[in-house]
Amino acid sequence: MSDLLLIHGSCHGAWCWDATIAALRSLGHEARAIDMPGRGADPRPMETVTLSDFAGAILAAARDFDRPPVLVGHSAGGFSIAAAAEAAPDLFAGLIFLCAYVPRPGLSVADLRRAGPRQPLAGRIRTAPDRRTFAFAPGTGEELFFHDCSDPVTAANRLIPEAVAPQETALPFTARSEALPRHYVRCTADRVIPPEYQSVMASPFGAHVTDLATGHSPFLAAPRALARLLAGLAS
Repeated sequence: MSDLLLIHGSCHGAWCWDATIAALRSLGHEARAIDMPGRGADPRPMETVTLSDFAGAILAAARDFDRPPVLVGHSAGGFSIAAAAEAAPDLFAGLIFLCAYVPRPGLSVADLRRAGPRQPLAGRIRTAPDRRTFAFAPGTGEELFFHDCSDPVTAANRLIPEAVAPQETALPFTARSEALPRHYVRCTADRVIPPEYQSVMASPFGAHVTDLATGHSPFLAAPRALARLLAGLAS
């Protein structure tokens, strides 16, 4: 059985993984999720957090496992898990990118989003006057993030503002994280990151790509199916 550390993406929190964690544990795996800095019990103001803070939180959580866990990063969380793996690859057994942005040297999450073939989030991102945080426009969560979930309104109401700095920070090097076992899960009904763009980002993974017939939030739309998939990949 495997250990998995689940990392959320922008504007989310550890809460989004609850059903998937329960399903993974029912399959005999140890799974945990953490809040990224600036939310949950973390006292830091959201506008002050950095990508290095995200990586540090993941490293601290990984050290609480008895053995190196498999890191799972959702959406912008792909950058978070790669940043942690660049810092200390020996702490992790592998990386799974779940409909996630895959870092390229010198490019940030925002750069990769803008490079996509379609821009589903265009006009839907609301940046604070000080340019240090952003949120999604009303209705975006229900329509784009949670359209195939059982309660899209409740999920959308749990989204919070997100720090801009981690989104605008590039990873200068990616070789250490790329040396770990890696897999990409492409969500074929995704309305946030176009599936065809996920294919482009996943192209370096070769045969290590699996499709899941959900939108951008499989942890809510199909947690049992996601758990079975993650369990198989982690094993």
